Amino acid sequence: MSFLSIQDIHHTYFTKASATTALTNISLQVEEGEFISFLGPSGCGKTTLLSIIAGLIKPTQGTVLLEEKRISTRENQIGYMLQQDYLFPWKTIEENSLVGLKLSKQLTDTSKKAALSLLKQMGLAGVEKQLPKQLSGGMRQRVALVRTLATEPKLLMLDEPFSALDYQTKLKLEDLVSNTLEKFGKTAILVTHDIGEAIAMSDRIILFSPSPGRIHKEFQMPEELKNLTPFKARNHPAYTSIFQTIWKELESLEPEK
Repeated sequence: MSFLSIQDIHHTYFTKASATTALTNISLQVEEGEFISFLGPSGCGKTTLLSIIAGLIKPTQGTVLLEEKRISTRENQIGYMLQQDYLFPWKTIEENSLVGLKLSKQLTDTSKKAALSLLKQMGLAGVEKQLPKQLSGGMRQRVALVRTLATEPKLLMLDEPFSALDYQTKLKLEDLVSNTLEKFGKTAILVTHDIGEAIAMSDRIILFSPSPGRIHKEFQMPEELKNLTPFKARNHPAYTSIFQTIWKELESLEPEK
């Protein structure tokens, strides 16, 4: 059995006036330590599926199993990192880093020490007593990553966490996040609109078709790319051809005008 098993997921949003099917016939297996990207046009249900995997939305049909158990954010320890860092502006960086541990009642001297050590590993030594407004966007996203990792989640959900950053900061954070997740042996799912980001960071890319969202195609990244940092992967000769292949597939999904 796979680490994460997504079985026959269908999801429909109901209102008093209408029913809109966001996802249909989604089945997917993810192995422990894999980095998967969900890629596809706007409105193809990528974030909906991420929310279902995280246990935030109950699907209309189907099941999600993590280590052969039904998803529960509390029991299975799923970490979520979003486009916005959502740091509490009145709390210090240290306090923000410990929020997840407090909420999950995991805050001990040992877990606090580990979280503060992680801050230093992220290049944030010396900012523990500062407020979020005193940090750059990239630094705040690093704090958000520390807050997420501090609870030692088994699975990380990354919902466009770099899209609000400038390009240089985005590239640096891609490397940092990739190296950190590899170091800790974490399994991660990234939702992105950025083909290049998906290629550079992923072991496998799942391309979704829209209306309703279904898996259109999977792309397995070659070993020579997977063994590189995201920044170096972007400069590898294989990167361009993979980019063009995925670009053409995305274009094929666009409705004819």
